[in-house]
Amino acid sequence: MAIGLEDVWDTKGRRTNSESPSADMPMMRIAVAGTGGLARLIAHYIDEDTSHHVVFLSRTTQPQLAAGGYQVSVVDYGDFESLKYALRGIDTVISTVTGVNQIELIKAAVSARVRRFAPAEFEGLPQLRSSSDPLDRGRTLALQWLSHYSQSQLIQSTRFVCGILYERFQPGGLQQLRIGNTSGFGGEGDYIMDCRNMSAQVPAYDAENNPNVVICMTAAQDVARFVTKAVDMKQWPTELRMCGQRILVKDLVAAVQRLKGQPFNPIQWHNPGSLRSELQLAAAQRDSARGIRIQTLIATAEGRYDFAQPTLNRLFPDVRPMPFQDWFIAKWNQQD
Repeated sequence: MAIGLEDVWDTKGRRTNSESPSADMPMMRIAVAGTGGLARLIAHYIDEDTSHHVVFLSRTTQPQLAAGGYQVSVVDYGDFESLKYALRGIDTVISTVTGVNQIELIKAAVSARVRRFAPAEFEGLPQLRSSSDPLDRGRTLALQWLSHYSQSQLIQSTRFVCGILYERFQPGGLQQLRIGNTSGFGGEGDYIMDCRNMSAQVPAYDAENNPNVVICMTAAQDVARFVTKAVDMKQWPTELRMCGQRILVKDLVAAVQRLKGQPFNPIQWHNPGSLRSELQLAAAQRDSARGIRIQTLIATAEGRYDFAQPTLNRLFPDVRPMPFQDWFIAKWNQQD
């Protein structure tokens, strides 16, 4: 069963009264780094629900975005002056790029006197991830740079925490939305469940072998809506959490079996110990792709994607996230 958040889907979820935090906010220039699916959703809601101006930062020209009325600045992340020039007059940067590119973007943002920077997190709790973690992709180093600059009061930053994106379980996986293309686990069936072929590797058991592993999940569209609300906050805390549904992993698997009308077969149930054995086997077979997928399951079993106190849900109760069941039915009914 779902734990805690049991929200009803609202297709708009907009605050229409005078208490809206955006009611008296001046127009800002918001740079969205990257042009994948999450970046486009964030830009869409900022453009639709606020008076702010969105600028995409992209390594290549984006004719489709330009035709849609968006400003696109082509940047070279290896050229500091190019980045700094693109960031002139920008108030806030929302990044969906990782690795060295994000580090250079942070440095250029500070030099260009950008007021705020949101790094490419949009996942579980970053404090539970080390810089040596195979899933890190340079994100811990980015947080360290931002912490350094924040302590010097050179820039303000926050980490958006949303848990697992529902879209991991959609036809085509995250890659269908051009999210996580380089992560190694963005394809359909790469995380816990292959909902098309009905096979599953389920990290439902904790270190004491109790079936108590919990994850928080959020639809990408709702992540974008919460981020849009956060843009108009006068001050950003170091972390902003959001959640569409918090659920036991075993109950998530049961729900998908019920919605699909068939059991997972084969299905393997895991705890952290059994997953580490699987990881050793993948390493012995030099199967790095499988190793990355197993790492995500270990992180799940160890609680990286579970958290309490979703700040943005509390601050913006008019944003009512879509329950997983409704989302899943809508996505998979399109395949019938």
